Amino acid sequence: MNPAAPKDHPQPTVRKIGVLLLNLGTPDATDYWSMRRYLKEFLSDRRVIETPKLIWWPLLNGIILTSRPKRSGANYDKIWDRQANDSPLRVMAKSQALRLQAALGTETGIVVDFAMRYGNPSTGSRL
Repeated sequence: MNPAAPKDHPQPTVRKIGVLLLNLGTPDATDYWSMRRYLKEFLSDRRVIETPKLIWWPLLNGIILTSRPKRSGANYDKIWDRQANDSPLRVMAKSQALRLQAALGTETGIVVDFAMRYGNPSTGSRL
């Protein structure tokens, strides 16, 4: 019995192993609002921007998130994967996960997936 599980928790019949490939992140699209959402999540992380919140929050929400999404979106649009209609980073991450899953095989019981620290699919949603 798993010591961390409650006493009445059913025991799994098959043990699964998961491999989660993580990447920093990418926006969902190149439009203003998609870029704004992504930049807000990324630039709000205290591990990314260490400036005190009292100083950083007004800069982020006043100047940066009103002007930067359009410029960043234009740059992302230059590299956007038109065939997949997706971010190149997400296309590559998905491809890597599929290739690793194929190499490991499904009979091993190992499940391979990918996630982004910022953006989608989020780490939490994949866990």
